[in-house]
Order: sequence, then structure tokens, then C-alpha cells
Amino acid sequence: MRFAGCWKPGLTALGIAMTLSSGCEKAVSDHAACPPVVEYPTEFQQRAAAEVEALPPGAAIEGMLADYHIMRRQARMCE
Repeated sequence: MRFAGCWKPGLTALGIAMTLSSGCEKAVSDHAACPPVVEYPTEFQQRAAAEVEALPPGAAIEGMLADYHIMRRQARMCE
């Protein structure tokens, strides 16, 4: 076989298992990496909602705003 001795499935499997299991560790956080969540006044939120409603159907900004909403929720959970 041309690649005899190069393929070591046991070591490869061990390396993969160690890499995947390291993602399961629980990290202790002092919340230093949590981004601040800006609070917007009600009037500003209403204005933004009206502007979003005025967008054409399927506007790209809608997807970006959905992503921003998720990031804000994640940042709040991080605090």
C-alpha cells in the first residue's frame, strides 16, 4: 500500500475526540467580554418601527435587524 504507516486511525480519532470535548468545558466569566446593551427611548423605538414598516418587502436590512435582535438578546443574557 502506498500510504502504509501514514494513516493512524486510533490517533486521529483520539485527536478529534479531544478537540470536540474541549468545547464542552464551562468557562468562568467575569462578564468583562459582555458588550453593553444600549437602551433606546420609546419614541425612538416607535420611529424605528415605522421606518421598518415602510421598507419594501424583502429588504436586506430586515435580515440584518433580525440578527441584531438576536445579538442584543445574547448580550443581555451575558450580563
